[in-house]
Amino acid sequence: MDSLKLEPTEYSPTVDFNVSTGRFVISGESRPENCGKFYAPIVTWLGKFEQEAAEKKINISTSLIFIFKFDYFNSTSAKFIMNLLQIIKKIEVTKNYKLNIEWHYDEMDEDMMDAGKEFSEAAELNFEFISY
Repeated sequence: MDSLKLEPTEYSPTVDFNVSTGRFVISGESRPENCGKFYAPIVTWLGKFEQEAAEKKINISTSLIFIFKFDYFNSTSAKFIMNLLQIIKKIEVTKNYKLNIEWHYDEMDEDMMDAGKEFSEAAELNFEFISY
């Protein structure tokens, strides 16, 4: 399976899902004009990854790490972030890989930290919270 890499724009985040390293990063601002159009290929790719992981078609020798480092996201993006977390939850359930989720936030941005806590609870996933 090929990795997924999307370059950032003024309105959309960097996406770097590297299959060979098991490191999946989304960072930057997420307020694309059409969130559905932006996030659809990411959701599709991650769903395919989850399916191949469940079938053990992907050979990853290390743990999987998902890093979320948003400077800002709008409410529509939040829905798609939750969709991604639901797929990550399915990956966790397969127990094929050690899974780590990091939520990075500016130490002065309590709202972003709170958003991470809400996502963690809603998705029933344990996040490591990292301030910078």
